[in-house]
Amino acid sequence: MFNKVVPALVKSSSDKIKRICLSQGRFRSTVASTQGDEVEGGKEKQVDEGTVVKAVQADTIIQSKNTTDAQTQKIEIDFDNTHEAYKSKDNIELLRSLLVFKLCTFDFLVDKNKMLMDLSKKVFGQRLFERLMKMTFYGQFVAGEDHNSIKPLIHKNQAFGVGSVLDYSVEEDLTQEEAEKKEMDACVSEAEKESPGVDHREKKYKAHRQFGDRRGGVVSARTYFYADEAKCDNQMETFLNCIKASGGASIDGFSAIKMTALGRPQFLLQFSEVLVKWRRFFNLLAAQQGKSGMDALEQKLELEQLKESLTKLGVGNKDDIENWFTGEKLGSSGTIDLLDWNSLINDRTSISNLLVIPNVETGQLEPLLRKFTVEEEKQMKRMLQRVDILAKHAVENGVRLMVDAEQTYFQPAISRLTLEMQRIFNREKPIIFNTYQCYLKEAYDNVSVDVELSRREGWYFGAKLVRGAYMYQERSRAEEIGYEDPINPDYEATNRMYHKCLEFVLEEIDHNRKANVMVASHNEDTVKFTLEKMNQMGLSPTENKVYFGQLLGMCDQISFPLGQAGFPVYKYVPYGPVNEVIPYLSRRALENRGFMKGSQRERSLLWKELKRRLLNGQILYKPVY
Repeated sequence: MFNKVVPALVKSSSDKIKRICLSQGRFRSTVASTQGDEVEGGKEKQVDEGTVVKAVQADTIIQSKNTTDAQTQKIEIDFDNTHEAYKSKDNIELLRSLLVFKLCTFDFLVDKNKMLMDLSKKVFGQRLFERLMKMTFYGQFVAGEDHNSIKPLIHKNQAFGVGSVLDYSVEEDLTQEEAEKKEMDACVSEAEKESPGVDHREKKYKAHRQFGDRRGGVVSARTYFYADEAKCDNQMETFLNCIKASGGASIDGFSAIKMTALGRPQFLLQFSEVLVKWRRFFNLLAAQQGKSGMDALEQKLELEQLKESLTKLGVGNKDDIENWFTGEKLGSSGTIDLLDWNSLINDRTSISNLLVIPNVETGQLEPLLRKFTVEEEKQMKRMLQRVDILAKHAVENGVRLMVDAEQTYFQPAISRLTLEMQRIFNREKPIIFNTYQCYLKEAYDNVSVDVELSRREGWYFGAKLVRGAYMYQERSRAEEIGYEDPINPDYEATNRMYHKCLEFVLEEIDHNRKANVMVASHNEDTVKFTLEKMNQMGLSPTENKVYFGQLLGMCDQISFPLGQAGFPVYKYVPYGPVNEVIPYLSRRALENRGFMKGSQRERSLLWKELKRRLLNGQILYKPVY
């Protein structure tokens, strides 16, 4: 909505931006074909991303689009070829994988894993405990303790065609009570503390103590709690070191960041509520013109009717309304769509002035909160400055920045700020990547709107598609607090949404080669679906437009065959000191329980490769690279 949120507030970036007129041309339909929706038909229900019930044919043909007599090249990806999948691993590493994955199937060990790790530390002592962890869970899922110790693993994976997304995985080990207190202190403004309930905030975008510990029900995402501005600066320095390590350790690497680590989450809550309410106001106006129920970008409001509606509602005076829709702010089509609407309110000199919403009852633009303190204003600005610094360092170090997704009450603001960074830094190539959680009902609308904006303004769209990490927490919060569940009804619906979003981005790549997507999934069917679509569209892996991503220590039977066949594939590579990544390891054990119980596939492939080596006399097998 606010084209100049970041440029107006981060002065160092403002000189780089010029006002970009919206194109007046016609664009392709935002409605992707429904072919992807049928991919899961006839399958049994899948429990998690790793469960594979029925395979899709992987042998596909890439056709050259540039010649009439298209000479076909057949690329075969055999995900059952254990020799290719595990050629980067020695026998000890295979045995470790088998042990760890087996341990993850025992409920008692998984449920009590944190307690057992703490007990082991007391019984064995720190040094022996660390050695034990490096032989098991830490060695399986974590690359090393610092940016120097991870380099050998990164270089080895790179030699076998697999890149890295570096992710410093250290978290505070807080009690639930400590986490709840920090969250409430960080998410409630001074105005709300002084006069609770006066500002009529929506329940979804307010902090609630029973959900203050954002780690609850989340197994695969780091969680940061705000303490003070100095802590945010320290976390920014950690991300900067991660960017430098990524630039020094690999070619075209990624580094992952989280917005909640970079500032007070109160701003993310408030900004998200504003963005959602403005979009809801647009939907209300569309409904008045009989255009409800359409996809987001298919809703085009008739300009004259819109002016009349706004005048009747009293939202701004007549001259202001007329000025909103003139000149470069609108094309000559006589209609206005969601992207035009989002560009209307700009040039705010302070962040608190951005946080205004239309009140349909009073017909006024009103501040979301009664007042903002000077310190709150500074805190909001510092968050944006930290994001800007990280993006600049990513450019300087030749690293791409992956902004992780978070809870839906933070996500509209996170996505908007990421979009502003893309507008600035994705001019020449994709540097900033946003993350889209496809278990959300609105995932397709979000993807299609952002792709269309990138197309109109001419910058490189970058996306990571995931199924999502917060489902159980989000469902529980929506039910208990009392707002609509934002999550798709079941796993099959999420699969359809994932493939629909993916197909849309692939079509955009096919049209102009300026979109880029990471298929971040452990689901083998989704990977095969992507390969099939790429081949149908003639998208070569060497164009580096479609990436694949999996977690370190998981699904090597997908990652390494893809990498060795020339596809850009990346492992999410966590690192950090043993004691400080225990919260991460604890969640990884919980996540792997479902993964390993749902499918025996990875363990059976590991056994198959180990037996093959033993029968061939490769008892002391060492990777050669």
